Amino acid sequence: MEGRLKINTNFLTRRVVFTCSSLAYRYMVLKAPFSSSTALSKTLKTSLSLGRDIHKEYPVISRGEGNYLITKDGRKVFDASTGAGVSCLGHGNKRVLKAMFRQMDTGITYLATSFWANDIVEGLCKELIKGTNGKMARVYLTGSGSEAMEAAMKLLSRQYFYDVYNNTPRVNYISREGSYHGNTLGALAISGFPYRKKPYIPILMENVYRVSSCYPYRQRLEGETDKAFVNRKAAELEAKFQELGPETVIGFIAEPVVGAALGCVPCVPGYLKAMQDVCHKHGALFILDEVMCGSGRTGTLHVWQEENVVPDIQTMAKGLGGGYQPIACMLINNKVAKVLWDGSGQIVHGQTYQSMPIQAAAALEVQRIIQDDQLLANVTKQGRYMEKRLKAVLGDHPCVGDIRGRGLFWGIEFVKDKTTKEPFEPELGIANKIQELAISHPYNLAVYPGIGTADGYRGDHIMLAPTYYVTKKEVNYIVNVLSIVVEIVFKNIGVEDKR
Repeated sequence: MEGRLKINTNFLTRRVVFTCSSLAYRYMVLKAPFSSSTALSKTLKTSLSLGRDIHKEYPVISRGEGNYLITKDGRKVFDASTGAGVSCLGHGNKRVLKAMFRQMDTGITYLATSFWANDIVEGLCKELIKGTNGKMARVYLTGSGSEAMEAAMKLLSRQYFYDVYNNTPRVNYISREGSYHGNTLGALAISGFPYRKKPYIPILMENVYRVSSCYPYRQRLEGETDKAFVNRKAAELEAKFQELGPETVIGFIAEPVVGAALGCVPCVPGYLKAMQDVCHKHGALFILDEVMCGSGRTGTLHVWQEENVVPDIQTMAKGLGGGYQPIACMLINNKVAKVLWDGSGQIVHGQTYQSMPIQAAAALEVQRIIQDDQLLANVTKQGRYMEKRLKAVLGDHPCVGDIRGRGLFWGIEFVKDKTTKEPFEPELGIANKIQELAISHPYNLAVYPGIGTADGYRGDHIMLAPTYYVTKKEVNYIVNVLSIVVEIVFKNIGVEDKR
């Protein structure tokens, strides 16, 4: 079958127009099945890697170039989700690689923090505090977002009160439904993501209690204003404090823009301040998880800066190192730092691979590039354009219930009925079907699928989180190719788009 697939980027039209010298090939494209697995480059069947799904064969990636991942068989896949919102500067950034090489040339990639300090590590910490305009005070570097959340729960949240009261009665955490804070047992325990927690529930700690998420698409009452909605959420948190006993609560933990569990759901304006006020009224800590949504992903370096609501403890990861090194961190404000300083002064917590110089070298250069190339401005600009195009192209699709997000962090929720917001049954695997078709030839577009959006088990969404360098032309490309994929998937399950 001859002919080369082209995408006509006539962005005034709603759909991508596929042109090909072979009519038969054109027919094959428009009638593509859910998954073109036979066209994908495969992992070796003799692979000894214990991957996410040991029954599944994944495309083999050989190289990365900017926005693209290149498979072993030569396909160029546009990385519209940057993995899990990680590769914010794209793949193969020369400045970051050179910074890593410089550090490796010193012969020091790892140091035991029990014995040594390092200038590059200190440089990163200074840069991170500078990025908060001095509103945070100290940085604890770890190797992953889950580790950072464990540190936030154990090292600071609990130790903060232990240092103040010694035999403190504060043992309870309050988090939210529809949340995800990591895969280690502590971080998973505070998460409100039933699908991911189910196998481990019997071994998770039980001193975690939840309030509802801040999810206006499914929770806002008819005619309810933002202020009324926020007041209702604050009253719910206050009631939970009273139920548990305010003196027993360590703190409240939330993602200001929920990632994997709900698909890019931002908090309503005023929500963060209202929840912080409830926490501080009762002497509890206000903790923000910005592992996925932070590091510039929403247009400000930290999401809380948009509303100037400074957390007591904050976590960062993913975009912090841009995927060039496994690195995350926890930041604490001056109030928390002072308690530790005046108390034991001992951090009764440690991990082998924390504060590694090679990790710090990569992350420090990522932070400098974000500033030098004025990427936060581009995130804001292109994010607004992405919102406009997504809503114009997919907003009235019969199976698109909601399009939400902030900056370059956008989610699309799919529903069986737009009026009732009824989700599809999990067995259909809508989000996975979209992801599998999108990543296959000829579409070659990577998106991030999610499930459990509606109730923890039912509900499908996909997320888009392209690089901070993305252009208007590339945003059009992403949206238009995605629209074709969505149309094909729903057509194949019997849903016609009659717009």
